[in-house]
Amino acid sequence: MKAWKQFSEKVLVLGLARSGTAAAKVLLENGKNVIVNDAAAKYDDAAVLELQKKGAHLVLGSHPLSVLEGIEVVVKNPGIRYDHPIVAEALTQNIPVITEVELVSYLTQQPIIGITGSNGKTTTTTLVTEMLNQSGCNVKLAGNIGIAATEVAQTMQTDERMVIELSSFQLQGIDTFRPSTAVLLNIYEAHLDYHGDLESYVNAKCNIFKNQHADDYLVYNVDDPTLQEKVMNTKAKKIPFSATKNLYQEGAWIDDTHVYFFDEAIVRLEDIVLVGKHNLENILASVAAAKLNGATNEGIQHVLKTFSGVKHRLEFVGMLEGRYVYNDSKATNTLATQKALDSFKKNIVLLAGGLDRGNEFDELIPHLQNVKAMVVFGETAPKLERTGKEAGIQVIEHASGVDDAAKIGFSLTDAGDILLLSPACASWDQYKTFEERGDIFVQAVHTMN
Repeated sequence: MKAWKQFSEKVLVLGLARSGTAAAKVLLENGKNVIVNDAAAKYDDAAVLELQKKGAHLVLGSHPLSVLEGIEVVVKNPGIRYDHPIVAEALTQNIPVITEVELVSYLTQQPIIGITGSNGKTTTTTLVTEMLNQSGCNVKLAGNIGIAATEVAQTMQTDERMVIELSSFQLQGIDTFRPSTAVLLNIYEAHLDYHGDLESYVNAKCNIFKNQHADDYLVYNVDDPTLQEKVMNTKAKKIPFSATKNLYQEGAWIDDTHVYFFDEAIVRLEDIVLVGKHNLENILASVAAAKLNGATNEGIQHVLKTFSGVKHRLEFVGMLEGRYVYNDSKATNTLATQKALDSFKKNIVLLAGGLDRGNEFDELIPHLQNVKAMVVFGETAPKLERTGKEAGIQVIEHASGVDDAAKIGFSLTDAGDILLLSPACASWDQYKTFEERGDIFVQAVHTMN
């Protein structure tokens, strides 16, 4: 664990929300001179008042460049882009710009399992946490899926380890952060509006292992050609996983009957309740990370026999007059929706749409074979309608939002069909978060019972 005296004395926390507030608190509690700058926060907000009592200097309502005067490091909210005027000016002045995750190494020296990838992070993070819990290991959850990492790190005990879900936004802003076990699930073109280009996005993801040592582990998807190339120079011990290759001497893999870790059969495939081919990759990564950190076969088996998915990620909402209803609101890109569509053999009525990031949806076409009808909404509705027509889908309806889409979609289903919300887009054109979007969908479904 690093000493706080090694950290800069005058710090700008740019953007509050959960991670910014947590970062400001821990910096203030460790004697740092902190300026907080947030355009949306109010001076009478409870979190702002608490920071002020702890000694923070507040600049709210705008982003004047003067907040950088004398600043030695900027801790920015992960969602703030690097072309933000304050960030761009800081970099011009050679002021380091980091995210809250970087502070974790100043707060704990306990083992950290860091998990990232374009898709599957939340499911894998949840699985690893539950597998370790069921095995009697003491573990705490942090990051996008739970509490801010700094809040968790401050409470870590000597026998505990942290499991943290990490986004590319967070990882682009690290300097020395080092997980003892890094998990890299996949790389798919995403968030280019934030990162600018694919190479920058890939490099941000791969930051998860850049500081690892020879006694650390890197669990990675050997079926992903981008990852195969990128992990070649890691110092960590490489533990591959594959849904297509026999890795009995190397890592996690499957055959027709079992999931294996090296040459050890861990669980029968027929006992796993989590649906979807893509979830097999998440399961393989989870098994590898859990086994490396002390999980028992019994603990892993219990989780895989009972875990049916995380909320908003192919979440089974229930049966509605013979229809199977799934909430996949966390599918904020086309790859996630592709994988959701590939999880079912039955007829699907697909509900999709959301924020227009400038991309087309042609990649969905080969995966729409079982889709009998679509209901589109949000900014991307015209693009998705065009994609559906190119795929030969005859019935495509427009909805005002997910609640309206649920009702229209249900009217297009027959008994035995799948009613699937898998938007392929971020939610921010109509909803604050994908969680809000999913909750509204689920509520709409329940009102139809």
